[in-house]
Amino acid sequence: MAFLNPAFMLMSFHFVQEREREGVSTCVCACANSAHVLCSDLFAMEMTTDEDALFEDLDFAADDSSLFSDYTTPLSGLINNVTWLRPQEICRSPCLFPDDITEAYPKQGILGDCWLLCACSMLLKSHHLLDQVMPPGQHVWGEKGYRGQFRFQFWRNGRWTEVRVDDRLPCVKNTLCFSRCHQPSAFWVALLEKAYAKLCGSYEHLWAGQVCEAVVDLSGGVAERWSLTHAEDTLSGRSLFPELSNEMRKRSYISCCVHRALSGSSEQGQFHALSVMEWTDVKTSAGDQVRLLRIRNPWGRKAWNGAWTESGSGWNCLDPSCSADLLGRTQEGEFWVDEMEFRQEFDEVTVGYPISEDWHLQSIYTGSLLTHSQQISGAWVKGQSAGGCRNNSSYSSNPKFWLKVREGGEVLLSLLQHRSVSTMCNSKQRPTDGSTKQHLCQAIALHVWKVDKKHYNLMQTLNSTPCASTRTHVYEREVVVHTHLSSGFYLLVPSTFLQGAEGQFLLRVHSTHPAYLSAVKVCTQQECTGGEWEAVTVCGRWTAGSTAGGSRNFSSHGQNPRVPLNITYDPGGTNVKITLRQHSPENALHAIGFHVYKIPDGKADSVVISTLCPVVSCVPHAHSQEVCVQCRLPPAGYIILPSTYQPDCSAEYTITISRRIHRKAINSQECLGRTVQEISHVSVMGL
Repeated sequence: MAFLNPAFMLMSFHFVQEREREGVSTCVCACANSAHVLCSDLFAMEMTTDEDALFEDLDFAADDSSLFSDYTTPLSGLINNVTWLRPQEICRSPCLFPDDITEAYPKQGILGDCWLLCACSMLLKSHHLLDQVMPPGQHVWGEKGYRGQFRFQFWRNGRWTEVRVDDRLPCVKNTLCFSRCHQPSAFWVALLEKAYAKLCGSYEHLWAGQVCEAVVDLSGGVAERWSLTHAEDTLSGRSLFPELSNEMRKRSYISCCVHRALSGSSEQGQFHALSVMEWTDVKTSAGDQVRLLRIRNPWGRKAWNGAWTESGSGWNCLDPSCSADLLGRTQEGEFWVDEMEFRQEFDEVTVGYPISEDWHLQSIYTGSLLTHSQQISGAWVKGQSAGGCRNNSSYSSNPKFWLKVREGGEVLLSLLQHRSVSTMCNSKQRPTDGSTKQHLCQAIALHVWKVDKKHYNLMQTLNSTPCASTRTHVYEREVVVHTHLSSGFYLLVPSTFLQGAEGQFLLRVHSTHPAYLSAVKVCTQQECTGGEWEAVTVCGRWTAGSTAGGSRNFSSHGQNPRVPLNITYDPGGTNVKITLRQHSPENALHAIGFHVYKIPDGKADSVVISTLCPVVSCVPHAHSQEVCVQCRLPPAGYIILPSTYQPDCSAEYTITISRRIHRKAINSQECLGRTVQEISHVSVMGL
């Protein structure tokens, strides 16, 4: 499964007893029946005496509307059991961060958001990221300017979005029921969790998710997922993350997760995410080298039975001083595993690209800074630009972008589809099998072709092998392509798997050298009228049951009328204009389009259309009076097949073929007709 959750095991309220054993009860209010009784008169004097002045967030109210979305997760057991308290009502001396940074790490409550908490650990490694997400200088408890309000910033759909929340937090028996810090009096994690829940629509929307999504939302960077099991199942095609340099081991953020029930440590649970805090190579007494990884469990307990537990047999093969040093580094909820255990017990890793203080991504592959970045938005629109995958004849209608690379180098491309908050909030079918958010995403992919700047045949290009691409369409919010590109021009085509699937997306490019990203600008018929032209008009009819074969989606496509086209002159640039016009009333238009096939030598009469790929297409079929395509065709013999989208649609049509000629036209004619309805297949760079 692609999504992570703690398998519902924390729903029990035993967490309250556990926290009482940790000493939390000494910090809670003495009067359990009054949620607003302060623990200390001295602290109350330091606080504002006007409780009404404290901010109350009406957009994310302290009630069940902020907790639940559709009551389909185990959180529904909290109905009518939650009390909302401010930190000063929970403990005596609340703070944002403890003095000991090791006590600031998140500890998971009964909410299945281990994926978010693992990403929160990343912020403690990068103070500039932490300051970006939680701007410094905010007034806290006991300060004169404190008003019970906190600001956070999350990166969404290409920009940083501010989220303001009050500090009323959900509690059970005066104890936080969701995430907190290892030091109970520190509240940065609980407040960030609330702000992120507001961004997503509710706390329940945080039940199950992807670590990589949270990493991106908390950094504005890029994260990749790699399989540790089967190479064919991984997004990057790797069976294990590559060897990282010592620097990248320290700078990269790495998380690991379990998709299945663990054999050696069943308490870990299925769909659970953990953080890789450190990895180091040590030598055994026999001289063998062992790679050890220090893992942090957001549950706050070790829950591990391997050879490298505190009393495990693995330590016997190391020098006692080395063993003592490594064991001394572990904090609450941390444990060591060797690389063999790691491969056997975990299924997947997420690696977040480090971000420098200058806000440049650092390549996890080479360590190089990707100092040049650009982003551009786009959309898949049904009937216009939602062409689907390469299996569809309408693939060419997908949005297209130019990438101009001035100097060869390392390039990181990412395609991120928007998932609006309103869509998430309105969702009423939330599975609880570890794939909670999957249904909110389209299966997406990104393909890249190197092309000539001035002239190229779109259909021939798209039918060729891309120079780089995602491995397949996947149901992920973001897909990533890491590659090295030489200087030149590249055509980028983002697509959904399903034809007609709508959505908005963000295309990002990070590179070591200057690269320029722009949307493909199409050349209209009026812009390509240079030179001498000769026009021929052919009339025909689609007849139900005989010549109305429909589009290429139907086996009867070859029954459509065939219009011969002979090209003898190619001066460079556009040399053919084909216009198809149907003679039907405006209120009874069919969806029309056409394909152009190159015929093998001497086989014009016997060519089987189903065995050929079109060299030019005017698709998707449009409910328009007229459609048109301009293109460049080399000298050869061709066949034009006009068609309606559905078979057995009767109508009359006219095809006008305009060809460039090398002599002065005697009887030339040009039919501009209505506004061009389909995109051109001749594109120019627009920078």
